[in-house]
Amino acid sequence: MKRTAAGLLLAALLLAGCGAPPALAPRPAAAPAAEAVTPATADRNDPLVADLEQRTFRWFWDLPDPHTLLVPDRAPTPSFSSIAAVGFGLTAYGIGAERGFVPRAQAAERTLATLRSLLAMKQGPEPRGVSGYKGFFYHFLDMRTGERFKTVELSTIDTSLLMAGALFAQSYFDRDDVTEAAIRSTAEELYERVDWSWEQVRKPAISMGWTPEEGFHTYDWRGYNEAMIVLVLALGSPTHPVDASAWGDYTKTDRWGAFYGQEHILFAPLFGHQYSHVWIDFRGIRDEVMRAHGIDYFENSRRATLAQHAYAVDNPDHYRDYGDRIWGLSACDGPMDATITIDGRRRTFHGYAARGATAGDVRDDGTITPTAAASSIVFTPELSLAAIREMSRRYGGRLYTSYGFLDAFNPTLRTSQGVTSGHVDPAEGWFDVDYLGIDQGPIVAMIENYRSELVWKTMRKNPHVVRGLKRAGFTGGWLAEAPAP
Repeated sequence: MKRTAAGLLLAALLLAGCGAPPALAPRPAAAPAAEAVTPATADRNDPLVADLEQRTFRWFWDLPDPHTLLVPDRAPTPSFSSIAAVGFGLTAYGIGAERGFVPRAQAAERTLATLRSLLAMKQGPEPRGVSGYKGFFYHFLDMRTGERFKTVELSTIDTSLLMAGALFAQSYFDRDDVTEAAIRSTAEELYERVDWSWEQVRKPAISMGWTPEEGFHTYDWRGYNEAMIVLVLALGSPTHPVDASAWGDYTKTDRWGAFYGQEHILFAPLFGHQYSHVWIDFRGIRDEVMRAHGIDYFENSRRATLAQHAYAVDNPDHYRDYGDRIWGLSACDGPMDATITIDGRRRTFHGYAARGATAGDVRDDGTITPTAAASSIVFTPELSLAAIREMSRRYGGRLYTSYGFLDAFNPTLRTSQGVTSGHVDPAEGWFDVDYLGIDQGPIVAMIENYRSELVWKTMRKNPHVVRGLKRAGFTGGWLAEAPAP
């Protein structure tokens, strides 16, 4: 199955063993406002966390194609590029400059070359020989040519993650020199040409994507998920904005409920609670939905992470190694699509899938992805630090290697029967052989937000993000002090 927005949705439903999402839960009375969680100063300099951040940064620095500067979808297995991974890479370059992993001038040069490469790629409605259309980019591009890979979709979410990285670069590289000025203008040109309103085939909703062969996707972005960044950037566009009603249409199908004692807007895989938060500091700012519940989206993600951690500790399906320090379900690689008997019990495993756990929606086959816990470090510092330490210590080089954590592992699967990827250690389980860009990206960015809030502070200054949030109805907190766009 292709790893597209619609493909992930179908994979999630198949993994959950259901054909439709559960019914909406009623909203409870508003809860008391939550205070922002700030990590202890000493924890911010934890040597292992610093090492993980630098190793993960190197993945983005070392592996882009030398000509197109596109970041691979995965490595070391040869692959196409994921444009979302390019967005995470553009964010990583500024982090690397700030941390001194590379000189600022080199980071600026890499960033500008990447942005110019993207801007030069051909756009058009034809099915082949192009990289995108209407300012959007295809989900996957050929690493060497920059052209559409096979018949993948023009992706609104992946283009949004790419643009978020470009806008971070625009605001981070703010010095008065030729290279950094060119970064700002090139990022602006890329963002301004995205025709968000074109993707509103069923207004005011925004479609998940389009292909020249079949037209617009039948799915729209609705309900709490990773697409908050899509709506914010579409609302903030100075050239092709969507109507303000798009935000209310997006949130009207949110599912509020409780899972392991944590009341929050539900979404099973943790990436949905992380991606938009990489760039947007949701602490203390609220839209109409969050004002009604008396919390903010940061607190919502914190509760979702706590609930998933509690699920792992409870471990209702008795997967091996799950517990207080081994946890984390999200979209990731898996060992195979097959059912086999382990310890007298039939277990069904999956390849790449959107794993997760929440009320009425459990998608679990024993496969853990380190990005789930590591990228939650801003929400649950102590739990995430403990997981990072335990996973790196317990599994060593089978999981924690030159570029940080490999994408996934499954301690329950200790036989190679039917396994189609990765490798199996009979004593420890299945381990992936690849890193994935869309899982590496949140690790390096969220660790930096945990340590210094760099990405958040930078994006608070971006006028397009500020405009988008205000048009979505967000008020309060840092947004009240933000300069008018």
